[in-house]
Amino acid sequence: MRVWRALKETGCGVLRDGVYVLPAGSAGSAVLARMESEIGSAGGFAMTLELKLKTAGQLAQVRKLFDRSADYGTLVQKLATAKASLPRLGPRRAQTTMHRLQRAFGRLSQIDFFPGPAKLQAADAISALERSLREAYPRGEPRPSHKRLQQLDRTRYLRRLWATRKHPWVDRLACAWLIKRFIDRGARFAWIDRPRDCPKKAVGFDFDGAEFSHVGNLVTFEVLLASFGLDNDPALDAIGAAVRFLDSGGIPVADAKGLETLLRGARDRARTDDALLTEARRILDMFYSAYAQARTR
Repeated sequence: MRVWRALKETGCGVLRDGVYVLPAGSAGSAVLARMESEIGSAGGFAMTLELKLKTAGQLAQVRKLFDRSADYGTLVQKLATAKASLPRLGPRRAQTTMHRLQRAFGRLSQIDFFPGPAKLQAADAISALERSLREAYPRGEPRPSHKRLQQLDRTRYLRRLWATRKHPWVDRLACAWLIKRFIDRGARFAWIDRPRDCPKKAVGFDFDGAEFSHVGNLVTFEVLLASFGLDNDPALDAIGAAVRFLDSGGIPVADAKGLETLLRGARDRARTDDALLTEARRILDMFYSAYAQARTR
């Protein structure tokens, strides 16, 4: 049963009874070698072979073993049920349900070796549920605008006071780090209770009516990247993808949970918003350095 579960979780296709297949080079390939060793240690017999397909018809037949359309269909049904039940769940249970379905989508995506329209439909359903959750239980997040983004002159934003909502979390922390490191090294920050508390002449970000906030599907961090011509930096784009997933949901990003865990630890330690930003800047500096180094190897 342990072997069977491991093979199932890895996404193996069943060619026939006792014969399991995986695409060459997939992340689960190491599991096959481990299972072979475990079966041998238990007195059984197993071997791993390379399956060579000679015709397009054979390839198409084997690929059908990895068709996840039905699994995505089941997930989409669960998403529709969750969306309909949001008003009676309450904010905590609704958030828990959302996270559970996001994890299910992530697990399914990992074993979807030949993704197609079904995955896109499930991703759209995830996004629709996330929007409904924000509408049903707003948490002060800014409503996205549909303005056209334009590249700005960075010299107009030097040594400025930047204002955002207090108790910053992922998007606002990442924005403040980006501002301080790449846009305005002399930046100062004001943490405000409500949009109307924004100091006069301060540059507002990530709240309704702010100069920089959500635009369409972009979170504020991505809007800043585009506005200041920083969106051609692959390391910043990688951080932006993680920030977007953590702030708005959607298709999971591999490093997002690690970033969230580190920031949560920083939040638990910090006594003030300024102290939290200091810790967050160190964390994001390390993420940026790691992504930049990975591009040069």
